[in-house]
Amino acid sequence: MARIKGGMNAKKKHNRVLKLAKGYRGARSKQYRVAKQSVMRALTSSYAGRKQRKRQMRQLWIARINAAARMNGLSYSKFMHGLKLADVDMNRKMLAEMAVNDAAGFATLAETAKSKLA
Repeated sequence: MARIKGGMNAKKKHNRVLKLAKGYRGARSKQYRVAKQSVMRALTSSYAGRKQRKRQMRQLWIARINAAARMNGLSYSKFMHGLKLADVDMNRKMLAEMAVNDAAGFATLAETAKSKLA
């Protein structure tokens, strides 16, 4: 039986990596060995970046809630504690959205939180 060489598979693998490296500068987009290293690192970083984006969004929401809560005479922690005592189950994303776009509604929530703390 004749031997089948692996040229086609190797070419396909190389092209797949080089396609991912498109747009990289210099040898990183031209030479397979360098491109493979760059792509591996980039994929690792993109995985970590997706996790970091979630952390950063939560930080942003908390900063916005804190700013709006302080405008209503409460700190972030007292505001959140007051909401918990008042059995208001609203996530930080929605609270931040209210803080930015619905100041009157947020003020109502702040009053609810204040009344439960007192």
